[in-house]
This record gives sequence, structure tokens and C-alpha cells, in this order.
Amino acid sequence: MRKLIFALPALFLLASCGGSSNNTATTTEQTVAEQKGESYIVDSVTTVVDWKGAHKGGLAPRWGKIKVALGTIAVENDSISGGEFLIDMASLSVDPASVTEEGKKATDLEGHLKSADFFDVEKAPNAKFVITKVEPYTTAAGASLIADPNYLISGNLTLKDKTLNVTFPAKVAVSATSVTATAKFVIDRSAWGINYKTEGSAENWMISKDVEIGFTLSAHKN
Repeated sequence: MRKLIFALPALFLLASCGGSSNNTATTTEQTVAEQKGESYIVDSVTTVVDWKGAHKGGLAPRWGKIKVALGTIAVENDSISGGEFLIDMASLSVDPASVTEEGKKATDLEGHLKSADFFDVEKAPNAKFVITKVEPYTTAAGASLIADPNYLISGNLTLKDKTLNVTFPAKVAVSATSVTATAKFVIDRSAWGINYKTEGSAENWMISKDVEIGFTLSAHKN
């Protein structure tokens, strides 16, 4: 895009995206949590990943959505025990409202983000998130980008060919027939090797490394 988003998300990312102090801590890939209990199928129509990114200092923000292809959530004793979902990177879209400069088009940015300059969708058509740990959220876990979180979720996030573990607050509601969840967090795209040209290039420097990722998830009992 020459001027990025998640992302992650760009990934994704999604807030001011200007400083690394908001970044979600990442660790190496962790052991996946066993999906105990009953299985809920993620609704790929109503479940969506939001991303937002910007230039340095939060300038010229861009945002959009990415579709979830499929997924499952496991529930045991009215609490999430595990889960995973596959993200269709080819579905990445840029909201035209975020591209206001004369002569620039959202569709051009979409193509650039999908190219080898960023997510290389031809070689890496999917991103993936797999839950590794679920625990109650407390303020000791740090500030949340969403209101009233009740869970702290950790999971392996795979972007392109790299997997790292991230932890973030989430608001989750579990019923006898459905699970809904919302979350928002910021990642450093460079941790996954997502750089424009090279990590030290002037073009890459102009783009904030921070990508805000948000998701709204809905799942129903299998």
C-alpha cells in the first residue's frame, strides 16, 4: 500500500496506532489448549476481523475487514476451553471511507496489501488463530481496549509463515446454544516479518509498525 493499514492486523490491525507502548506482548508459539466440552461452530457470515493501521504518528489511518473462513469454539462448564479459526486473507478489504486523498483508491490499497510487499496472499492465503490459554480477566493483566472484558485469552497467531503467541482481554458471553465474543488489541507487524521492501527501508519506516486488530465472533452449538 506504500502506506499501511493488521494487518493484522494488519494484521490484525484498528486506535491511534502511533506508539509501541500499546502493543500486545508476544511470545514464541505455545502448546494448544485441548478443546474440551461441547463444540460450537463459528458463524463465518457474522464473524469478522477488523484491522486498522496508519503512518507514523497515526497519520493517514486506513481500516477495513477480513472474513473468517471457518472455526470452532469449545465450551466446558459454561466457559471457553479452547478453539481456533481460519482467516481468509484474500477477503481483506479496505474501507473506502479511510482513503480520502485525491487520486487514491481503496481497491489499489487492497491489491498492495495482498501482494508480496505485505501479506503475500498468493503464497499465504490464510491466517490462523488457535487458543492456547483462557483465564479470567483482572485489571492486573493491564488496560483493555474494549469495555468490560471478562476473559484473558492467549493464542497462537499465524501470519504468513510465522506463528507467535499473543494475549489480550476479551468480552465473552456463553449460553446453552451460542457463544459471542469481542476483542481488540495491537500487534507489531514487524514481529511477523511483515515489512514494506525491507525492515530498514525509508518506505517501511514511514508506516507505523502498530496494527490494531479487532474481532466480533459468533458461534452456535454444533
